[in-house]
Amino acid sequence: MTGAREAVGGIVVGIDPDRNWHLPLAWAADEAFRRRLPLRLVLAVPPQHDAQHVDDTPRQTALRGAGAERLEQARDWVRERHPELAVATDLQGGFPAPVIAAMAEQARLVVLGSRHLGRVAEVLSAGSLVLPVTAQASCPVVVVGDAEHITQRPLYIVVGIDGSSASAAALEFAFDAADLRGAQVRSVSVWQPPVFLLHDEEAALQAQRALLAETTAGLSGKYPDVLLTHEVLVGHPVEELARAAEHALAVVVGRRGRGGYTGMRLGSTAHGLLHRAHCPVITVPTG
Repeated sequence: MTGAREAVGGIVVGIDPDRNWHLPLAWAADEAFRRRLPLRLVLAVPPQHDAQHVDDTPRQTALRGAGAERLEQARDWVRERHPELAVATDLQGGFPAPVIAAMAEQARLVVLGSRHLGRVAEVLSAGSLVLPVTAQASCPVVVVGDAEHITQRPLYIVVGIDGSSASAAALEFAFDAADLRGAQVRSVSVWQPPVFLLHDEEAALQAQRALLAETTAGLSGKYPDVLLTHEVLVGHPVEELARAAEHALAVVVGRRGRGGYTGMRLGSTAHGLLHRAHCPVITVPTG
């Protein structure tokens, strides 16, 4: 019988031909091993810039050859780490972001490394991958710019809760990930005081606590081995969630919002954490 963790679709990890791929690949391989899922290593070679005036065939051939070699190196590295894991390689032609976003339609997870680009560079750079894939993928996206903090005890995963359906999906993912790792879940709601406070602050904080309790109700019964804690923080959501996750295995948030980038759906908190958090950032779409 196929369980939830053995559903159709494996884990896709993007291999950067120009940067060190070991950190995101280690995360992806370990997660595939935990979930008993196949792992697919993907490297995309962008098309030539000006096919009408320049014969770029030799360069494309060289790039594809280098890409195939890098994929083979990555596959061999995974097999040394998890010999029994099913690993496939996929050398694609095309720009990396749309290639990987399309593959996300059949994946359980997409895992990417982070180049730690600035906010302008992430939009304008031809190598930008994290922002468009995180915004458009139909499955959860894990951005591994820093390692899991496995030396911290007890192990814990932070999940941001704001009462939306997106944060409810993030909470479910966080519980499942914590259950796999023997970790706790810290559910965090951040209240950002308005410029003009029309109501009592304690009443506002109590409302946030009620929101946390309502959103998390029922999941402890589904995951009886996962200890859940609630915490309401005051301040900017990105800064407070990043601080709460400073020693975490990961921080998990829902994906929502349509502001800032045409055709993309990435809320400001998720976007900010990609720059600010010092642990893997997992963004979970709604539905």
